[in-house]
Amino acid sequence: MNIRLNTRARGLLSARLDAGAATKILNELQKTFDEFKTERDKEMSDIKKNLADVVQTEKVDRINGEITVLNKALDEVNASLAAIKIGGHGDPANPDVKAHSDAFGRYFRKGVDADLREFEVKAKLTTESDPDGGYLVPEETEDAITRVLGTVSTMRSLSRVMQVSTDTYKKLVSQGGTGSGWVGESDSRPETSGPTLREISINCHELYAMPASTQRALDDARIDIASWLAEEVSTEFAEQEGLAFISGDGVNKPRGLLAYPTVANSSYAWGSLGFVVSGAAAGFAASSPADALIDLFYGLKAGYRNNATWLTSDAVMGSIRKFKDGQGNYLWQPPQGADTVATILGKPVATDDNMPALGANAFPVAFGDFNRSYMLLDRMGTRVLRDPFTSKPNVLFYTTKRVGGGLINFEAMKLLKCST
Repeated sequence: MNIRLNTRARGLLSARLDAGAATKILNELQKTFDEFKTERDKEMSDIKKNLADVVQTEKVDRINGEITVLNKALDEVNASLAAIKIGGHGDPANPDVKAHSDAFGRYFRKGVDADLREFEVKAKLTTESDPDGGYLVPEETEDAITRVLGTVSTMRSLSRVMQVSTDTYKKLVSQGGTGSGWVGESDSRPETSGPTLREISINCHELYAMPASTQRALDDARIDIASWLAEEVSTEFAEQEGLAFISGDGVNKPRGLLAYPTVANSSYAWGSLGFVVSGAAAGFAASSPADALIDLFYGLKAGYRNNATWLTSDAVMGSIRKFKDGQGNYLWQPPQGADTVATILGKPVATDDNMPALGANAFPVAFGDFNRSYMLLDRMGTRVLRDPFTSKPNVLFYTTKRVGGGLINFEAMKLLKCST
C-alpha cells in the first residue's frame, strides 16, 4: 500500500513525543477514520451502481494507509511512555552493585578488566556457564535493553515473559480430565480419575548483536553506556526475536507461534493449533468476508476471549479495516482513549509484519490470550565481549543474551487459514 500522509498527519508524527502528543494523534486518527468510513461507503455504493471509480478506490486506500500510520504512532507513544515508568531492579546503593557498574564502565570504555569477574560474583550476577567469554552488563544496562525491547517487540509485549537462570524451562500443563460426580449425603465416594498432565519444555538460545563505536566516542564521559548499548542492540535483537517468535523452527532459535502443527478447529486436539478458514483460497471471501473473523472469534473458548488479542500484519489489517458486520458496523474501531488501542469485535488489535500476508494456505491472523498461550524466556545475564582488533579503529561490542520461546497452552490460541 502506497501511504501518502496529509500535512496534519506528518506534523503530528514528527512531534509525537511532545507533551499531549497521544491525545493529538488520537483525535487525528478518529477524524481520519470518520473520513475513511464516508469514502468507503461511497466506494461500495458506486460499485453496486456499476459506477466503480479507480480514483475513489485510490482515495480510500490512501486514507486507510493514513489510519495505519497514525494508529502505529499512537501505539509507539503509549509504549514509550509505559517504558519510561518502569524502573530498574538493581540497587545502586549496594556497594557491590556500584563497584561492578564502575568496573564494567572502565572495561567498556578502556578495555581494563582487572577484577571485573570478582565484582560480578560479589554483585551476584554470575551464571552457570560462560561459553563465549565477555562480562555481564550491570543490572541497569540490562534493564535498559529490556525496556527498549518491550517497546518494539510485539510478541514480547503480548506474551508471558519469564526470567530464568538455566537454559531449559519445564512446565507441567493440565489438560483436565479430573473425575467428579454428584453424590447423596450418605452415598459412598469412589476414587476419581486423576488429571492428564503434559510436560512443556522450552530451551533458551543465544541471540547476538555487535554494535561498534570509535574510541574517541567512548572517551566522552557524557555518553550514557546503558542507553547507548540498549539503543544499539535493541533493533537487531527485536528484529531477530520478532521473526523467531512468529515463525522460528526451534533450531538454535525459539519455536515460533506458526511453527506448530495445525488442525481444523472442529477436530482440535492438544498439541496442535486450531484454525478456521477464511472462505477463499488465497484471501477473504468476496461475500461477507467478516464472517471468517467472527468464526475465529467464537472458535476460541469464552474463558480465553476475555483477555484475547488479534495479531496480524499491517497489510492484512488494511483489508480487515474495510469489513462490516451484518448490521453494517465496521469491525475495526479506533482507540476510544489516548492510552487505549484499536479493537476488532471489542478486542484489542496488535500488528506484527512478521505475520504472513494473504496467500494460499497462509495463516495471516491469530486470535487468543497470548499471555496464557505463549511464553518467552529471558535467561538472566546479558554479556558483552569488547573487541578493539577486528575492525580498527572501531571497537566492536559482541553482545549476547539467551532467549527462548514456545507455546504452553494450545487451547488459548486460534488461527485463521486462507482456505475454502
